[in-house]
Amino acid sequence: MDLERLVPNYIKQFQSYVASKPDEELKRLFGCRVLHRLNNNENPLGPPPAAREIIRQFPPACSALYPSGDSYALRLALAERFGKHPDQFLVGNGSSEVITAVTKAFCEQGDNIVTADRTFAVYEWVAEFSGVGRRLAPLKDYGFDGDGLLGQIDGKTKIVFLCNPNNPTGTYWPHDQLIRFLDRVDGRCVVVLDEAYMEYVERDDASDGMVLMDRYPNLVVFRTFSKIYGLAGLRIGYLVGSPPVVDMIRRAYVVYSVNTLAQAAARAAVEHGAEHIQATRALIRAGKAFLREALSLLGVPFLCHEGSYVMIKVPISDTLLYRRLMKRGLMIRTMSGFRFPNWIRVTVAGREVLEQFVAGLAEELKSAP
Repeated sequence: MDLERLVPNYIKQFQSYVASKPDEELKRLFGCRVLHRLNNNENPLGPPPAAREIIRQFPPACSALYPSGDSYALRLALAERFGKHPDQFLVGNGSSEVITAVTKAFCEQGDNIVTADRTFAVYEWVAEFSGVGRRLAPLKDYGFDGDGLLGQIDGKTKIVFLCNPNNPTGTYWPHDQLIRFLDRVDGRCVVVLDEAYMEYVERDDASDGMVLMDRYPNLVVFRTFSKIYGLAGLRIGYLVGSPPVVDMIRRAYVVYSVNTLAQAAARAAVEHGAEHIQATRALIRAGKAFLREALSLLGVPFLCHEGSYVMIKVPISDTLLYRRLMKRGLMIRTMSGFRFPNWIRVTVAGREVLEQFVAGLAEELKSAP
């Protein structure tokens, strides 16, 4: 078999993602008895009680049956929750599938997507392994720069990806800033507003893509059940947009990709998760207050904005610090892959875990050059 002939060049040049080893294997490798996951922005409270009950009572016999191919009941619940038509929603197996479907629907070789140079990396990855160009605008004050993004748009740009709040910096565009940007795009391309962390934002001036898409039919909003709803292990997210745009994306969608349990748990979260959202916000609010004070006392630069995470600049290699903290049972995210060398991202967790993290970080910083 001649792989050189069969495989497109953009696949040959793409570097595949290397997943982390299972927790038990990591504990064995680093010699720690307990591992606190502060790397993936998972909800320390887990799923809402109603979703927990769905998971606990899931009938094994249902595993032999195919799921709803279009997540019908969940789309009805989402439509009721947000006051839209069910056909405006598409549900996918995690955010990567949603991103891939939009890219496939609008881009072909020779086209490009536009996004920031230091944001959620999957926008770039999907473009790269799809043979689509990507044009990157530098961040400004750790946030998306509207002028910079507009300057990257050309006649081949099909999609602009905005992560709001941005992962990993936590900066966000307020309502008025987003409207100004959409007005200047003027329908020239699809604007994807990735609101994976929107439920964490409590600022009065926050934008909400759900209320803007009637005015801007080129706007597509992403949301997820992996973060505040605590269903990351079930891999389920969704998009919503104007009917003509969603109809085009549906043509590139893979049906039956979202399993039955994920659909049922997500529906319960939508219908009965309001108290859980408030409880999670309170935990994150308290955790951020603790980290702001503790990190200020340590004298290290940090970014603590919206979302469920904090960025910290450290005086040593982020990968070296990762290994040292792993020996203490503390798993953080290195930021070199996000083009933030010598920064780490830390998930906001409960007070006890955060105290262990700060104590471990302080000890490691003492031995830093």
